[in-house]
Amino acid sequence: MSRRAPRLLTAALAVAALALGGCAEKTTDTPAPSGGASTAATFPVTVGSLTLEQRPEKIVSLSPTATEMLFAIGAGPQVTAADDNSNHPAEAPRTDLSGFQPNAEAIAAKDPDLVVIASDRNKVVDQLTKLKIPVFLTPAAVTLDDTYRQLTELGTLTGHPTEAADVVTGMKDDIAKIVADLPQRAEKLTYFHELSPDLYTATSKTFIGSLYTLVGLENIADPADADGESGGYPQLSEEIIVEANPDFVFLADTKCCQQSVETVQARPGWATITAVRENQIVALDDDIASRWGPRVVDLLRTIIDATAKVPA
Repeated sequence: MSRRAPRLLTAALAVAALALGGCAEKTTDTPAPSGGASTAATFPVTVGSLTLEQRPEKIVSLSPTATEMLFAIGAGPQVTAADDNSNHPAEAPRTDLSGFQPNAEAIAAKDPDLVVIASDRNKVVDQLTKLKIPVFLTPAAVTLDDTYRQLTELGTLTGHPTEAADVVTGMKDDIAKIVADLPQRAEKLTYFHELSPDLYTATSKTFIGSLYTLVGLENIADPADADGESGGYPQLSEEIIVEANPDFVFLADTKCCQQSVETVQARPGWATITAVRENQIVALDDDIASRWGPRVVDLLRTIIDATAKVPA
């Protein structure tokens, strides 16, 4: 695994080669209407610098997170093509289009009236704009507010503002409820979030790190990127991890890299780590742990369920 993978993860917050896997075991996606526009939707609409004169009916999504969002807000029937990593929900029209190496000609061949992307790779925005194809950028979230904003903006652009508002409200309510039940601890539990077997991780300044902070956990990786030179994704050494002795190890590389409780337990020198000794290694779904859509609620529940087993 190269240093490039975490940089891709930064650009699309785990819509990267490290973390592109299957669907969740459970989902909090809000049930979506069957394709009709929201009664509150009127066109034209403007979000940022993008104006759409009418509701888009042929949307190409080049971001797995955007695909999940579009389906969650009821715009799924308008998505006519999705990128090769858009594997949730199952009915997403997955194609061989790439979000990492987008090809403007291949995208244009789908005759879209809206393209949603997570990053402007290959200067695809300029290329599509020259072809008079509207493009909307949904960059990697840094906070939950970014997630809520993107859902709201996509709702506006697709003619589903009411449904998007419902999804956002549902997420906020669910998160408030599960966080309210957190036990009060005299000392914070510590953790290591593993992105790849070569020990790349994410600090509290990243989106995934902010979720752990929300549930009251302390990140052992924060000192390794205090100056931010690694963009929130430093690579730790085994010595640093063993010395930090995290209470939990969360694995976000179970699908991409076949890591598991057993593989971590078998690592030389790791037997002394509390997470290993107390069997507090948590295998995450790579996809859910790398995207910033509605399923972050599922991720928070997984984290909380795991840590709740430790007495306060």
